Amino acid sequence: MKNVSLTVSKSSITGVIGPNGAGKTTLIKAVTGLNRVWSGKIVFDAVEIQNKKPYEISKLGIAVAPEGRRIFTKLTVIENLLVGFYNTKDRKLLEDRLEWIFQLFPKLKERMYQEAGTLSGGEQQMLNIGRALMSNPKLLILDEPSLGLAPIITRQLFTIIDNLRDEGLTILLSEQNALLTFNVSDNVYILENGIIMAEGSPDTLKKNSLVRQSYLGV
Repeated sequence: MKNVSLTVSKSSITGVIGPNGAGKTTLIKAVTGLNRVWSGKIVFDAVEIQNKKPYEISKLGIAVAPEGRRIFTKLTVIENLLVGFYNTKDRKLLEDRLEWIFQLFPKLKERMYQEAGTLSGGEQQMLNIGRALMSNPKLLILDEPSLGLAPIITRQLFTIIDNLRDEGLTILLSEQNALLTFNVSDNVYILENGIIMAEGSPDTLKKNSLVRQSYLGV
């Protein structure tokens, strides 16, 4: 990646779109400490976090729902969610957090004691996001949340993502589905071959004929 610079504003959704191999996941791994940063800075809440350990970055308030879900398939739904609740032993807070997750994703409450590997693809993605939310993050990073999901499930998921922003959560959304990303994002970056090719509000980018043809099919 070269000279990638982006800003994620508080209580907003910042979308990063681009084709496979564009560098979206590489960017996320750099932010979360899984990839080494050789130059430049990553600043979160006025703290430089480049090359900190992943657990140190997590403690600062960054949570990620990774591409491919990566849930623990042999654990139950509730056990997977408990994995995400690691920063306090407050029992009342745990109960409140679980209730909030179950309000967001009622299917998870229905499947609470079911092995995660037996869930549908959409339910597994709900669990992936729910687990990330259990830590009550300041920044939620979503890596390809629509991957492999049916269109109707994807739309439902993006409605929830939109609502999370409205509740004040800051979200960095990495996606291939440009149309849905444009619909929910406050600002969008287009990444190709490790380079930011364009950025701006969805309304501004929609005026760019190349963006419309390449990403929106119009």
